[in-house]
Amino acid sequence: MTGADPAAPLPAARPPGARSCSACWASAACGAATVLPPPAEDMDAPLDAWDHFYVPLRTLWVNRFYVYLGLAFGISLCLCVQVVIKKLGDRATKKSSVQKAPTARVTPVANGPSSHQKKEVHVSGVKVFYASQTGTAKGFAASLAQAVTALGLPVVVINLKDYDPDDHLGEEVTSKSICVFLVATYTDGRPPDGAEWFCKWLEEASSDFRFGKTYLKGMRYAVFGLGNSAYESNFNKVGRNVDRWLWMLSARRVMTCGEGDSNVVKSRHGNLEADFAAWQAHFLSQLQDLSRGNFGEKKACRKHHEGSCEKGNCKLKKKEGKGEGPRREAPEEEEQFETTSEEESGAEEGRSHSPVVDVEDLGEMMGSMKKAKKEREQQDMELDLSRRMGKNEGSEKREMITPALREALSKQGYQLIGSHSGVKLCRWTKSMLRGRGGCYKHTFYGIESHRCMETTPSLACANKCVFCWRHHTNPVGTEWRWKMDRPDMILQQAIENHQNMIKQFKGVPGVRASRLEEGLQVKHCALSLVGEPIMYPEINCFLKLLHQHRISSFLVTNAQFPTEIRNLEPVTQLYVSVDASTKDSLKKIDRPLFRDFWQRFLDSLRALAAKQQRTVYRLTLVKAWNVEELRAYAELVSLGEPDFIEVKGVTYCGESSASNLTMANVPWHEEVIHFVEELVDLLPNYEIACEHEHSNCLLIAHTKFKIDGEWWTWIDYDRFQELIQEYETSHGSKTFSAKDYMAKTPPWAVFGARERGFDPKDTRFQRKNKSKDISGC
Repeated sequence: MTGADPAAPLPAARPPGARSCSACWASAACGAATVLPPPAEDMDAPLDAWDHFYVPLRTLWVNRFYVYLGLAFGISLCLCVQVVIKKLGDRATKKSSVQKAPTARVTPVANGPSSHQKKEVHVSGVKVFYASQTGTAKGFAASLAQAVTALGLPVVVINLKDYDPDDHLGEEVTSKSICVFLVATYTDGRPPDGAEWFCKWLEEASSDFRFGKTYLKGMRYAVFGLGNSAYESNFNKVGRNVDRWLWMLSARRVMTCGEGDSNVVKSRHGNLEADFAAWQAHFLSQLQDLSRGNFGEKKACRKHHEGSCEKGNCKLKKKEGKGEGPRREAPEEEEQFETTSEEESGAEEGRSHSPVVDVEDLGEMMGSMKKAKKEREQQDMELDLSRRMGKNEGSEKREMITPALREALSKQGYQLIGSHSGVKLCRWTKSMLRGRGGCYKHTFYGIESHRCMETTPSLACANKCVFCWRHHTNPVGTEWRWKMDRPDMILQQAIENHQNMIKQFKGVPGVRASRLEEGLQVKHCALSLVGEPIMYPEINCFLKLLHQHRISSFLVTNAQFPTEIRNLEPVTQLYVSVDASTKDSLKKIDRPLFRDFWQRFLDSLRALAAKQQRTVYRLTLVKAWNVEELRAYAELVSLGEPDFIEVKGVTYCGESSASNLTMANVPWHEEVIHFVEELVDLLPNYEIACEHEHSNCLLIAHTKFKIDGEWWTWIDYDRFQELIQEYETSHGSKTFSAKDYMAKTPPWAVFGARERGFDPKDTRFQRKNKSKDISGC
């Protein structure tokens, strides 16, 4: 090596496979005194490539933070750009659709789309219902049908006389048809003869909690009323009522109720025909919009009612959009269920607490009930004060039914008698008239439901039960302190009013002529309408009058009047309501007025045990309140030794400020069966005898009524009348027992039968609207 120091040591040879490190070759730490290039023969191509990329990679690693920051910024920028582009696109699409909307309105109804895509049907047709006494509404219906046909839509004209709303009205919820009602107002504000059943059914359904507030949700309708403004108080009363009742069941108005006036002096357009022509033109215009699917104005008005209309430029009038606000869903069911008449009125007050109530109608709907309750409270305070001051109480007695309460009860279908009594047609009476089955008493005891009169000689009560059908607007008290009517007058008017209500079913679709004729002859009387019948001082005289008319008696008491129970004359069947089995639960559920309510309750059960005729415990199961007290119930049964025990689930009858009962407290039928089976296991001399699934009710009977393996829970009513007449003739010396007038129970009524308590002679009715149910007890 020329010029090299011979004494200088040579670099150590690189071991085979060792990494080439240019830095080591140039470093004094590697032991090289002089920087020398690596030998050329040791530098292969891969090692030269690694040396070429090492420096930039090392630089990127050192500055990696700035690299990450740049990538994050780039990704964020891309996302922002995409969001902006999407918003601009949506805004352009919306603007384009708004500009095209007016053009769509010009398209005729008959013209279809040119494409082969399936066209959505918004209106499947129009159904025109009419009811007329002189034929005017019928002529209007034909005119409207002709005009609708010209638009290319199918039309059906229906006489309400031949229409059964119970069977078919629910179908309109999903039919996509527009229902038009042309109804006249006849004498004294009554509907025409052909529309009496329709109006009566619709009125009851609108206030019946079993139907639910949304029973007709999805149905679209319009109403035109025919009237005469010369009769101011009754002007178009029927049309207005039909419109209101449909709305209360959540049907949707397509336009405001029209009011035709045959009084040419006050008619808006000169006469009745001109009024209808103007209304018809408006309806046809609205119909065209609906058939094209144009609902813009309605949506805007709905937003206005919900408080979300920011611009405040809704085109619909306040009255036009009335009732289109949001509604609360309520539990509905499908079939009719057993109940008493008092339960039917439960929703009358409950509906006033519902959000569906129109603000304009709120005062009208609530005023009478609040006034009634206020008058009753004021009356109670005045009587208590006068009693404390030592006044002559006899001269201070007042009528039990105040004017406001009379008005409220009359609106709910009660036929009031005198100053403290009432009668009402049970819904099961209506059902059996039409051959659709009877109540649970028909299954358990052989009552003919279409011949049963439900009444009470006393609307007052000593309890404020949480499941009270009257929502506590009826009078309450612990003693009789009102004017008293004669028992013969009460019975006579009760029968007359009951017969008048039965006569109203003449001509109603489905009513059997034979049963209508039988229904006019009252055979049974259920003293369970409302209140406490045994409070009436002349209850024994009233019972004797019933038996003299050969009418059987079924009396229900709340077990707070033991003395009256002991002094009670024989009845066909005596009930005691056993709503709880302990003192605390009884106070919680029945909320009795007596301070010694528990002792009175026990004494009443002991008094029941002394009765020789048929006795019944009536247990109402309230889920999560009284279904866990089996052993306590068994002890109460041993105390009163009843012949029968009826167990049924509580009926939810709508909201009430006086009760926190909800649908969650209503047990299922299978839960009731399970409770009864467990209870029977604790009762040595009782077995399950009958079932009425339709009422969510079962009957436990004493084994003395099971003879040779067959149940005899039914009643021989003719034999009972013979026995009671012998008892009266002998002045009470010739007594008789429950087994003396028992009858054999038919196989279909026995527990375990496939009919589950439904009489095979009748036809079980199920509503066509499968999404809806009617709940009951």
